[in-house]
Amino acid sequence: MNSMKKVVVIGGGTGQAIILRGLKQIPDIQLSTIVTVADDGGSTGRLRRAYQIPAMGDIRNVMLALAESESLLNELMSYRFESEEEQTQSDLAGHNLGNIILTALTTKSGSFMEAISLISQVLKVKGDIIPSTTQVVTLFAHMEDGTIVKGESNIPKSTNKILDVFYNEPVEATKQAIKALENADLIVFGIGSLYTSICANLIIPDIRKALKRTSAKKVYLCNAMTQKGETDDYTMEDHIRTIEKHADIKVDEVIVYNDEIPLELLEKYAKQSSHPVLIKEKDHSYKVLHRKLLSYDLGLIRHDSLRIQNVIRAVLKEIE
Repeated sequence: MNSMKKVVVIGGGTGQAIILRGLKQIPDIQLSTIVTVADDGGSTGRLRRAYQIPAMGDIRNVMLALAESESLLNELMSYRFESEEEQTQSDLAGHNLGNIILTALTTKSGSFMEAISLISQVLKVKGDIIPSTTQVVTLFAHMEDGTIVKGESNIPKSTNKILDVFYNEPVEATKQAIKALENADLIVFGIGSLYTSICANLIIPDIRKALKRTSAKKVYLCNAMTQKGETDDYTMEDHIRTIEKHADIKVDEVIVYNDEIPLELLEKYAKQSSHPVLIKEKDHSYKVLHRKLLSYDLGLIRHDSLRIQNVIRAVLKEIE
């Protein structure tokens, strides 16, 4: 790599964290990640409703993924309060300590961005963590049967096919997100929940405009398995069409797994209505890279951070 390359990862959830754990180890890149703040479930949802602040759960996950090293503070940021008895839950029951810390810092400083910056400094985060917006936003979905579902946590629960996701109010992107996209050499979409983690960022008008203006190569790291309620029966091509539709752009390259997934895991996932994402079409307008990408720790089908790092290194070498 001849010069410092600027890489932006767009998404949310555990998939984004897996990507970032790999990419933070690549030298000579300037890494930024744009994170959705539309989550309204669990501890994140309770805090955002109580304090009217953006969802911080995915931000916290990304912080820990990009931290320089494991530490006691990392462990504490992940700590979740549990109730000893379900019948006598305390006010803290179910809350994540990292979410509470971010909420406290946001309230004290008056700035969500300042809170992220302060914790990032303490954790020695490698890269810039950028919320796609600092507004308190609610994600909606148009369903195939004509109904509308409100709330990020409710969308995957519907038995109907998702047509698209949207916000019912004007949403402004953060200036940092726009700048990162416009200056990027490489933009990576995924892995993760297609509609509620990835497209939740792409539908913000200023982000769509920045994606159209940028000269960066646009790469989608494709999910290995379908997700019940979001991408039932989706092929690789369906994933790409969804991203291109919501962002109003064209994807340049797609990275897909070519591992042989153990049969017992496929059977396990099938019981949860989750199946391998297959390639069904012969001709594509984008380049398709087939790579070994997966790991099977703890009986789960997951992308491997080191393998992601290796394939992104190769992609970066092709960028002038």
